[in-house]
Amino acid sequence: MKTDDLISMMAAGVAPVDRGLPARRMAQALALGITGSVALMLLLFGVRPDLTAMLSVPLFWIKLAFPTALAAGSLLVLRRLLRPGLRVGLRWSGIAAPSAAIWIAGALVLLSAPATERIPLLMGFTWRTCPFSIALLSLPLFVTIIWAVRAMAPTQLRLSGAIAGLLAGATATMVYCLHCPEMGVPFWGLWYFLGMLIPAVAGFLSGPRLLRW
Repeated sequence: MKTDDLISMMAAGVAPVDRGLPARRMAQALALGITGSVALMLLLFGVRPDLTAMLSVPLFWIKLAFPTALAAGSLLVLRRLLRPGLRVGLRWSGIAAPSAAIWIAGALVLLSAPATERIPLLMGFTWRTCPFSIALLSLPLFVTIIWAVRAMAPTQLRLSGAIAGLLAGATATMVYCLHCPEMGVPFWGLWYFLGMLIPAVAGFLSGPRLLRW
């Protein structure tokens, strides 16, 4: 058989690549994960009783904007990591910028507060449980996001696992905001961030095993 004939035979009937499949798979993963996280939050914690009143408080939306921006930034970075040969580049700022913004805002709040109020602003009322509650709510998201990432055959397994975990943690924090009574910016910058780091570290450690293909 001639080479040209062999190539023609192998190419016959080949379906075109569905370029939208990765985006749809990730959208499905996020939808399923958020549904599971919300269900877990309602079952274990419940919605804060004054949530309706909080919807008219600008500080509540700032609180929600922090994990939302971090989730969006993590998703942008993850999309680049899942395309071999592409550099993340300036998209790292999508993670760095909201993190720096909340830390700077928290530091300014602490500096402007009386010395006796600084520790309460930083520790809040729920510091003992907050990071672990976020990590718990991230479990459904972690499972579904890892499922989506694995199907895309990543090459940087630890880094992809870490960013997938950060995306799960940030999205879970958005859900946790519907329950959490804490309204101190320094608290969010410390304890929310630690809660998001737990699934990120888990993704970094388990990436080579969970994402291997």
